[in-house]
Amino acid sequence: MSEPYPPPAAAPSNDRTTLWGVLGIVIGLICCWPAGLVFAFLSFREARKVGKPPTLAYIAFACCAIGIIWNIIYAATR
Repeated sequence: MSEPYPPPAAAPSNDRTTLWGVLGIVIGLICCWPAGLVFAFLSFREARKVGKPPTLAYIAFACCAIGIIWNIIYAATR
């Protein structure tokens, strides 16, 4: 008896949800929060389009909020 062949491997996903989310987190905390917001929004939109959970987008939005608060505190104490 021969065993059946395993199912074919899933096609590689071409979505950029993780890329946009990670860029949103890093840029939102380190560089400039407006660009982080753009990447967070792109991650959120891509996640909804492909059916993934938008967790990284939410984290990127939070990091941008921290960046905004940080900039306000820095400007107020300067």
